[in-house]
Amino acid sequence: MRVKLLIVTILIVFSTGVVFSFISIKNKRIAEADVVAVNDVVKKVEENWGQVSEETFHNSNIKQPFAIIDHSGNLIYQTPDNHFVDLYGSIKNRDTMIDVKKSNEIVGKVIISNNEQEIMEEMKDELITSISLIIGVVMIFSILYMIYIYKTLLKPFQQLQHFAAGVARGNLDIPLNMEKNNYFGAFTESFDLLREELDAARQREYESNRSKKELVATLSHDIKTPVASIKAISELMLMQAKDDKVMKQVNTIYSKADQIDLLVTDMFHATLEELQQLKLTVREVSSEVLVDMIENVNYDDRIVYDPIPACIILTDPLRMQQVIDNVISNSYKYAGTKITITSQIHKDFLELHIIDYGSGISEEELPLLFNKYYRGKNVEGKNGSGLGLYISKYFMENLDGQISCYNRRDGFTVVLKIKLA
Repeated sequence: MRVKLLIVTILIVFSTGVVFSFISIKNKRIAEADVVAVNDVVKKVEENWGQVSEETFHNSNIKQPFAIIDHSGNLIYQTPDNHFVDLYGSIKNRDTMIDVKKSNEIVGKVIISNNEQEIMEEMKDELITSISLIIGVVMIFSILYMIYIYKTLLKPFQQLQHFAAGVARGNLDIPLNMEKNNYFGAFTESFDLLREELDAARQREYESNRSKKELVATLSHDIKTPVASIKAISELMLMQAKDDKVMKQVNTIYSKADQIDLLVTDMFHATLEELQQLKLTVREVSSEVLVDMIENVNYDDRIVYDPIPACIILTDPLRMQQVIDNVISNSYKYAGTKITITSQIHKDFLELHIIDYGSGISEEELPLLFNKYYRGKNVEGKNGSGLGLYISKYFMENLDGQISCYNRRDGFTVVLKIKLA
């Protein structure tokens, strides 16, 4: 509707300008010579030749400007509104020239000025004025319409664009404010409803996560109670045990129960943000601590390992124990074979190669092994959450170390690179 109004307005302005110009040109007339008045002037000039003055033409009816020159082209007289220059200029202007005779001899000329050039100049000026006026009015209307388009279309669209960008960044608190009667109408209302729905969904997600954390806290509390009982019974058994093998096994039970007590709150951390809350305390320790860590998981003497090179490493013993536990537990669970651990110092790292002799995993699964929640195809019937290696990788990287794995022809190997001090 607004576009039609603009088009109609421009057509009216243009038509008005064209009509005005046509009427103006139509009314312009080139003055025709009054033959009687011209003859009267010529007669008076001939009668008063040599004494021509303004009084000579006092009673003359001629309305056109004229000039009188002698036979040499010298100006004798001209009317106030005439601008005689020379004979050549009069010929060029196509002025009317009448001979003045005295005793049948041409003594001069009466030159009646032709106003055609003046009329043409006036017509040009009026046309230029009309065209300029039309263009000016059209430009004003165009500018006003552009301002209107900006306010009613472009500006609301920019608001929608900024609003969408804010929603994409998660800013769901600011509503979409639009002026009434905008062209987007229900579309803008749908955008704002979308924001409200996203905000409600985020709130529901927050409540769900809070419930999950509360559940994890409850489970942690419930798990700690039986673990405390296991530790108490283990201490009692240690006091009563006589056999060295039994004491070693009970010690293992006690140390693992103590580890569970420390790590139970970390078991079900599901997001990276939660994982980053697991604190690491890196310090310089002797590589001999790795022997104790290996022995803590050496059930039934199924692990064979070489002596660990003596050196100082940078690690968090608690987190490193968790990494070794996760890796060796996976070997126990999925390979079911004996485990060999070799070690060497390479560049700035102490490397532990944890080797089992199982079937390994497929090559296409290998890059996914450290992903959160990922469990391979060989996990059927075996418990797990898919977080062990994911958490192990997080710990190793934050200890400035590395963890990697590869298949061998006769099994599977996990490599731990521990930073040297």
